[in-house]
Amino acid sequence: MNLQQILVYITLAFAIGFLLKKFFWKKKSKKSGSCGDDCGCH
Repeated sequence: MNLQQILVYITLAFAIGFLLKKFFWKKKSKKSGSCGDDCGCH
């Protein structure tokens, strides 16, 4: 592998990690404020 392929795979891994975090870790975002369960502030 050359340096360019390594950089491409690292970038791809970060992109996949970001998408997984964005779509599957929304359960912890309920503590965003003290306005109740559903206030539209997300």
